[in-house]
Amino acid sequence: MSIVKVIEVIGSSENSFDEALENAVAEVSKTVRNIDSVFVKDFKAHVTDGKISSYGVICKISFRVTDGV
Repeated sequence: MSIVKVIEVIGSSENSFDEALENAVAEVSKTVRNIDSVFVKDFKAHVTDGKISSYGVICKISFRVTDGV
């Protein structure tokens, strides 16, 4: 039987939403194996002096839990 766990993370970038999502997955991949999918829950952007200064994505990352075999 396969078990899937879901964690919620926030990725950020100074360049784009796409890069923010890639950063989130890359960072989680450092400590989590068997990532199956990413669901983007929300987008956000910070504004400084009338311009977007950073992009963010709130996402749910799903991964399969294994017994270490």
